[in-house]
Order: sequence, then C-alpha cells, then structure tokens
Amino acid sequence: MPRKAPTSIFLIFLCLLLLAFYSLLLSRSAISLSPTHLCFRPRNLTARYDAPDSFNHVIREDINELTHRTRLVTSIPGPVESVSVLLPNWEVLVLVSQDTPLTSNLGVGGFYCFFPRNETSPANFSGVLPFTGSTTFKCTLPNRNRRLQPFHQPVLTRFLERETNVISAAPGMPRWDFLAYECFSTETDVVLFVKGVNNRQGINKSPEEFHCVFGNDIKNAVKTPVTSSKQEVFRCLHPNLMELSISPSTTAAAKRIKVSIEINREKLVVPSVAYYTPPRRHMPSNPNPTSVLCATTMVYNVAKFLREWVMYYSKIGVDKFILYDNGSDDDLERVIKELDEEGDYNIERIFWVWPKTQEAGFSHSAVYAKDSCTWMMYVDVDEFIFSPSWLKNSSQPSKTMLKSLLSISSNGSIGQVSIKCNDFGPSDQKKHPAMGVIQGYNCRRQAEQRHKSILLLEAVDHSLLNVIHHFDLSNNHYNWKELPLEAAVINHYKYQAWPEFMTKFRRRVSAFVADWRTRVNPMSKDRTPGLGFQPIKPEGWENMFCDVKDDRLKLWTKKWFGSQTPQGLKMAWQL
Repeated sequence: MPRKAPTSIFLIFLCLLLLAFYSLLLSRSAISLSPTHLCFRPRNLTARYDAPDSFNHVIREDINELTHRTRLVTSIPGPVESVSVLLPNWEVLVLVSQDTPLTSNLGVGGFYCFFPRNETSPANFSGVLPFTGSTTFKCTLPNRNRRLQPFHQPVLTRFLERETNVISAAPGMPRWDFLAYECFSTETDVVLFVKGVNNRQGINKSPEEFHCVFGNDIKNAVKTPVTSSKQEVFRCLHPNLMELSISPSTTAAAKRIKVSIEINREKLVVPSVAYYTPPRRHMPSNPNPTSVLCATTMVYNVAKFLREWVMYYSKIGVDKFILYDNGSDDDLERVIKELDEEGDYNIERIFWVWPKTQEAGFSHSAVYAKDSCTWMMYVDVDEFIFSPSWLKNSSQPSKTMLKSLLSISSNGSIGQVSIKCNDFGPSDQKKHPAMGVIQGYNCRRQAEQRHKSILLLEAVDHSLLNVIHHFDLSNNHYNWKELPLEAAVINHYKYQAWPEFMTKFRRRVSAFVADWRTRVNPMSKDRTPGLGFQPIKPEGWENMFCDVKDDRLKLWTKKWFGSQTPQGLKMAWQL
C-alpha cells in the first residue's frame, strides 16, 4: 500500500507531460504553416449580419475598434493612424494615412512594429502608394505572435520604451489572400481590385453575387451594383455622394471613403484598405492620347537591366514607359532619375506593393493609361522585340519600327498584335555580362514559346480580363493579329547566368504563377526544365537551353548602339 500513492502520482505526472508535449507539437505545427496555407478570415474584421440594411464593420474608420491603431510617435505631431496587412512569408505591411505627418527621412530607419506580448521588429520604409497617398512600412511578424489567431496588428513607433505600457488587445490583422486592396475611378464607373473572391482557375463568379459597398461607418454606407467580375477586378457604379452624408465639418481623414465588395450570399464584406475617389467633373477622356505606343511591365530589382531595355525600345518607337514597381530595394529609382536627366525618356514609376498581382497590375494599366497611350506593349525587361527585316533594310534605328508592326486594316479592326518568343539560355556566361543581355546571350532553344502582345487600349474588354500579356477584346469589334516569326520575334533572355537566375528563383512575387519553390504544376512552361523546386545549380547550367546559335539581334545592336572607347567597345547603356 505505501508504494501505491507514489506510483499513482508518477502516472499522473507522466500523463501531464505527454499532454504538454502533444500540445506543444500542435502549436509548432501551426506556427510552421506559411500564411498562404492558413485558411481563416479574421473574425473581428468580417462579420455576418441579419438585418438587410446593416453592413460589415470592416468598412469603418473607427480607430478604437477595428482596422486602425493610434499611438503617439515621438517627433510626429499628433497620433499616427495605421492599418496593417499580413503578406506571405510572415511579412507585415503597415499603411499610414496620407493625412498623418511623418518625418522627411523615412529611409534612414528608426521605426519599429510593436506587437502584443512586447515583441518588436524593425519597420522599414517601403514606399508611398500613388492612388491613396498612404506611406508604407514593412516588418516581420515575430514568432510568438504567429501563434495568435487572428493575427494582431502592430503599433508603429520610434521609441519602444514609450510603448510598453500602451499595448492592449490589438485588433485583428486582415490577411493578404482576402482583401480589397486598390481602387481606380473612371468617368463612368469604379474599378476595384480584390484578392481571394474569384478562383484563379478561371472560374469567375457572376456580378449579381456582389455589391460594392462605400462608406466609413454603418450609418452612411452605400451599395451599388457590380457590373463585371473577372479575376481580381470588379467594376461597379459610382455611389451617390449625397447619400454618404459627409458634412463640411468632417475631418480630412474621415472624408476618405473606404470601398469594398459585399458577398451577398454570405452576407460578408471583404476587409479593405482601398479608398474611393470621385471622378473629376467635366474632365472627359482625352480623345487624342499624347503617346502612340507605351510599354508597361511589373518589375522587382531590375536596376541593372533597365537602361538597356529603355534605351533600346525608345530608339525603335516606344514613347512612354510605365513601370509597376513590386517593392524594389535596389537602385531602380536612381537609374530612372539618371535616364530622365540623360535623355528624352518618359518613364513613370508606379509603386505597386501587392504580391502575386501581375494580371491585376496589367488590368490596372489598361484603364489607367487609356487617356495617355493609344497602344500598350506588355513585355518584361528581359524581352526584346525585333523584326528580321530591320537587319536588312535599316542602317539606323527609327521610332517608326515598332509602330510598323501595328499595321491596321482598312476598317481599323486590329485590337491586339501578338509576337512569338525565343527563349535564350546562359550561353556560357557565369555572371551578368557588362555589355548587357543582348550582347551576352546568343544561344537559344529551338522551339518558339508563348506570345507577348501589343494592345490597342480602346479595344480591351470591359472586364479587363487578361492572362499575362494577353487581353480579352471587345466582342465583335476587334480582331487579334498574330505575327509570323519572319515579321517579328521576341528575344526572351529567360535563363541567364546562374547568379542572376538564382536571384530570380528566390523571389518571384509579382507573377501570377506559383512560386518556383512550390511543388505544383511541374510541367508548366513557367518551370525551368531540369531545375526542380530548389535553387540548386544543375550540372552544366552554362550550356543548357542551347539548341540554336542566334546572333541576329546581337550584331544589330552592336552596330547601332556600340561605340569604340579607350577601354574598348562600349554599348550606349553602359555607364
């Protein structure tokens, strides 16, 4: 009998120990999940309702309740309003209202994200959103806060010791995969960009299943019908501003009208960081765009490639370049400034922080640039169009070259011109060639690959539907013209020297396709044959993808852009 009590105590202790270990294992499993695999909608950011005239609180600008955090930041007069969004890979995007004054030296650091449980991480200045004026910072969600669901928003601060006593129950943080993130107003309607509502596999829900919801609180929210629902793009009617009941005494911050999508069947409003801007009155669309041919692309850390791309296309007919910058942290801004100072280059840089939104960015460009561009060319900075006929018939580059490919029939029905691609390999290069990619890479695959397009912006379908570089056209009005290889081809310098390709492999955030590290769609053309899912250099990489030696564009650009210097032959884009 005396031995029974210790034995029982030991068994109880063992059970408790096993239970604790099992709980810890579950906790670690939850932490290890990437945000892209966690399936939940923040419960205090999306609410269902029973009354037909009530709305989700997510559209409110109530600082004390939901989406915003207000704290005093030293050297900034007054409180700081911010709202945060959880991006992939535990990255937190913090948005500060344009009405909140901040110090001028944002790039020097000194800001922190302060989370519950007294955890912090540096907040790095990321850029200013062009259409809302919000200043953005990025920080990392600390490990212990990854266990809290819903994930909690941080406070943006400069001095941590002054914040330790003000952190209370922080509001939940919306997830990037379910969010209204951008809005653009045309003269006739509103274009709203929303993540996580329509399926990526081409299954788009009917517009009748949604409403656009405008307003900053429940009392004055206004609904309008949705007229188009494709991919991440929703179009709806303008609200009646009189119904929003915004008085002259309302503060500037409160006058900002939040907009989102209501899912009718679920009685659910998507969390939003998008704001509605009423269209300017008496400002009709420009009937004569200033640029005949523009080029747009989404970029990330392409500073070393941009000069060659801009200078080449500018010489053969591109009038304006629109770059959707997906959060670059290299010298992109400096290179753009130098190009502006050196020559007559019209370059517009749009800060587009949203990940995996290349299709949406292109849809945005098709409506945003319509008043300034007639045609829009969709090619990346490693893609160069040329016509074999130029090599025979032209002694100098001409701004009419690209435009000659857009020959329009007598009835003007061509709305999109497509050009096939040739994919080039590393061509025995071990590092980025100093003279540029055209001079450095001259060996390619035999078979042509996917097409890229030049789009007549007035021909694009109302839905703005596109599959990277190709758009749906207005029904029964415009045709799609595909050029043969003899007329034009794109040199796509896709597989470059290994250090360059590895950088591209590690960060693929803008394209709609799966991350190369994700084990999905192994036979996709976006995959690299022989590479697998890890950035491990395949044996013989330098000589891969080399079926045909192709020097045509190399010789042509050397003739037109090369010059002899005391240091040898230099291309125009070499500093």
